[in-house]
Amino acid sequence: MTARHPVCETLIRAYRRSSPTRRLGVPLTTHDVALEPFVASARFRLAGMAVHLYTASGTVLAFLMVIAAIDGDAIRALWISLVALIVDGTDGMLARRMRVKETIPSFDGARLDDIVDYITYVFAPVILLWTGNYLPGGLLGGTLAAFPLLASSYQFCRVDAKTDDHFFLGFPSYWNVVAFYVVVVGLSPTTTGTILVVCSALVFVPIKYIYPSRTRIFRTANLAFTAGWLVTYAVMLRQMPDPNPVVLWLSLGYLLYYIASSVYLTLNGAGRPPVGPSTRVPAASTGLGD
Repeated sequence: MTARHPVCETLIRAYRRSSPTRRLGVPLTTHDVALEPFVASARFRLAGMAVHLYTASGTVLAFLMVIAAIDGDAIRALWISLVALIVDGTDGMLARRMRVKETIPSFDGARLDDIVDYITYVFAPVILLWTGNYLPGGLLGGTLAAFPLLASSYQFCRVDAKTDDHFFLGFPSYWNVVAFYVVVVGLSPTTTGTILVVCSALVFVPIKYIYPSRTRIFRTANLAFTAGWLVTYAVMLRQMPDPNPVVLWLSLGYLLYYIASSVYLTLNGAGRPPVGPSTRVPAASTGLGD
C-alpha cells in the first residue's frame, strides 16, 4: 500500500473529526476529503486570523518607511522595506497552509494583500524617492513621481495582473526594488526619472514576470536566487555608504536572471495549455488547492 503524504493524513484526520457521521475506522482517500466541506476548528480560525494580521502588519511597516523617509533616513527606510519584502514573500504560503479562504470565508485576504502591496511596493518607495531628492525638483519631479503611482493603480485593478499559471503580467510594481538601487548605487535624478518612465510603461507591456514563490517553472532556482538576493540586499545596506562591488554585481546578476528568464518564458509560451486532450487533474480531486 502506498503511504500517504503527511499533509493528506492530516486532512483525513481532520475530516474524520469534523464529519457529521464521524467515519472513524472507514478507509478514506484524499479524493473523499476534497469532496467533503472543510469544517474549520477553532485553532484553524485563530491561525487564519493570525495570518491576516501578519499580512496587515505591512501597513505599519509602510508607515514606518514613510516616517523614515520624512526624517531623511533612507537606509532605515530600506531596512524596513526589507522586512516588508519578507512578510509579503511568506504570508501567501502561510495563508494557503492555514486554508484561510475556508476558515474565514467572510474576509478577503487577497484584497488586503493588494492594499498592503500597493502601500509598501509603490506609495512608500515613491515617497522615499521624493523626500530624498532622488528625483528632479519642481513640476518635473512631481510628474515623474506620479507615473508609478498611476501605472500601478491601473495594474492593481487588473483581473489578470496575476495570471492563472502564477506569473505577473506587466512590470510587477517593484518600485521598492527601484528605490533600493537608486539609493545604494546613488543614481542621479535624471537616471532615476528615466527608470520611472520606462518601468511605468512596462506595466502595460504583456511580459509575464516570474512570481518567485509560486511560478512552477524553475521554482527551485527562483526561490534559491531570490533568497540569495535578499542576503545581498542586507549585506549592501550594512556596508553603506560603500557597498562591496562584488556584492553589488551579484545582486544585479539576480535582476538580469529575473528579467531574462521572464522574457524567455514569455516568448516560449509559458503557461500555454498542452496541445491535444487535457490531462490536467481538477483541483477538487487533490484536496490541496494551489
